[in-house]
Formats: sequence, structure tokens, C-alpha cells
Amino acid sequence: MKTKALRADMLLLVVSAIWGFAFVAQIKGMEHLGPFLFNACRFALGFLSLLPVYFLLESISGKKVSGNEKPFDNQLLLKWGPLTGVVLFLASSFQQVGLLYTTAGNSGFITGFYIILVPILGIWFGHSTRPATWLGGGIALAGLYFLTVQDGFNLNKGDVLTLGSALMYAVQILLIGWLSRHVHPLRLSLIQFFMTALCSMMVALYLEPISFDAIAKSIGPLLYAGVMSTGVAFTIQTIAQRDATSSHAAIIMSLEAVFAVLGGWLLLNEQLGIRGLLGCGLMMTGMLLSQLRRSRKRALN
Repeated sequence: MKTKALRADMLLLVVSAIWGFAFVAQIKGMEHLGPFLFNACRFALGFLSLLPVYFLLESISGKKVSGNEKPFDNQLLLKWGPLTGVVLFLASSFQQVGLLYTTAGNSGFITGFYIILVPILGIWFGHSTRPATWLGGGIALAGLYFLTVQDGFNLNKGDVLTLGSALMYAVQILLIGWLSRHVHPLRLSLIQFFMTALCSMMVALYLEPISFDAIAKSIGPLLYAGVMSTGVAFTIQTIAQRDATSSHAAIIMSLEAVFAVLGGWLLLNEQLGIRGLLGCGLMMTGMLLSQLRRSRKRALN
């Protein structure tokens, strides 16, 4: 059990790193594309990049059939998979549109509110959260503030939209935490990506100009956001949450803000400063505190 939990933590850390470095790609992509067209292309690329991997692994596993393997619940997948995709569409749309009206720092801080929203919603759904997780989440949230909000925090239209994104991401994390233990993780990812791409394209066709030239100019950010941040990271999240409680997973994945700052420092020569270092330190402390006395018995998700 400890080995599985450690593996899940490492995978979620990889997810947070990929998402952190993708933040610049999301902003750069909207230099030529509207937010909904960007998301439509991003999640379509995620779907297309994962599809051959799925068929390859299915072909390999089909040759190594074991009667000891627990069967996946396909009926549950068909019932809840599309809904999970709609939730992901709402989360990504609120965040992407919000970036048009707010700063990257405010957006990063508000999105990170899912650290607290996940255990709060979990209580509503009858889940239990350990005191160490609450303490770790609170410290991580304080660190997120120091890390991302540099010039004071003033609520505007973009911030309200981003708060909606945080709420939807919290719901998505809880849904993944539950479904990932009962359904095929790659099939769940494919359904999520397809539904998100479809919903985004439907809105884009109604609200935004569709330009293949603009898509070509944004191909770099789209490839990273589509293949790495979507196809790879969301699939790893689904696999990892089979062995991690949702509230604990939220704390680790919130470290994407740390990696976003580190990416700016390494790739864009941005200065981190004392405030940023303090924020990173608090977030790491919160994550480590959430690990204290981890029960050998997994909490229900």
C-alpha cells in the first residue's frame, strides 16, 4: 500500500510540473485564438494523441489476459464519463476566459482554491478528511498567495470566472477520484477529452472566428497544451488518483503554481524574489504536512 501511495504521489507531482509549465502556453495560445477555439484544439489534440496509445496497450493486454484482474465497469463509464467531460469543459473554459480579464498571478491563486474546495465538497458527499490534510491545505493556500499575488488582490470579472473554474476543477478531482477505481483510466480520459473538445468547438463556432491560419500560428502552445498538459497529464492524474485520496491529490497538484514560477525563472529569466521563495516554501511545507500519519486504509472518494 505504501508503495502504491508513493507512486501516486510521484505521478501527481509530474502532473503538477506539466500543468505548471503549460500556463505560459495557455496565455501565448490566445494571442491568435479565442479561448474556446484554443480549448477545442487543445483537447482534440489530447484525444488524438492518446488514441493510438490506448489501442496499442489494449492490443498488448489482450494477449496477456489474466483471470485475476478486476473487470472495469463500462456501464458506469458510459453514465458518468460524459458528465466528467462536461465538468472539465466548464473548468477549462472558466479558466481560459478568465485569463482575458485578470492577471496570471490572481488566476493562479484563485484556481488553487480547489485545495480547500475539494475537502469541503468531499464532506458534502460523505467523505472524511484528516486534520493533517486540512492543515497542509491551509498552509499551501497561504503559500500560493505569496507565490502568485504580487501587486495586491482585487476581485474583478476575470477573478469571478476563475473562481468558477476552481469549483469545477474541485468537482472534477472528486469525480476522477471515484471513477478511476472502477473504470478503465484511458477510456475515461478519452471520453473526457472528446466531450471537452466537442463542447468547446460548439461554443467557438457560435462566438469566435474560426481561422486555420490562427491555429497554425499557435501550433507550438497548442502542441504542448494538447499533448503534454492534456493527453499526458490528465491521463496520469486519472491513473494516480486510483491510489490517492482526492483532498491529498489536490494539495500535490496545486504545486503547479510552484512549477509555473520556476518555469518563468528558468526559461524566461523572471525573478523569483523573497516573496516567491516564501510562497514555494510554504506550499512544499503544506504538501509534506499533508503526508503526516497517512492512514493505511484509503479514505472513500
